[in-house]
Amino acid sequence: MSVYLIARVKILDRSGYANYIAGFMAVLSRFKARLLSVDESPELLEGSWDVTRTVLIEFPDKSEAKAWYNSREYQELAKHRLGAAEADIVLVQGRDTVSA
Repeated sequence: MSVYLIARVKILDRSGYANYIAGFMAVLSRFKARLLSVDESPELLEGSWDVTRTVLIEFPDKSEAKAWYNSREYQELAKHRLGAAEADIVLVQGRDTVSA
């Protein structure tokens, strides 16, 4: 069953974060993932959203998502993000049906 990675990112250093962006797709493309959205101006319907960037990635299952996240290549790349931004990153389970 699909899982979705949601990242709420507050970019603190654009030039440092650019190093992360430069290598991101090359690493992600080695895994079974689809980058569904990268949005710096989502429409807020309720509450507050005090982040610079919101990212949504689909993986076929949790094991593939964790394989990407824990991979040596991604962890090396993530050092650029960690030095240039703060982030909240979660995995959420997809559903086969629409009912809640």
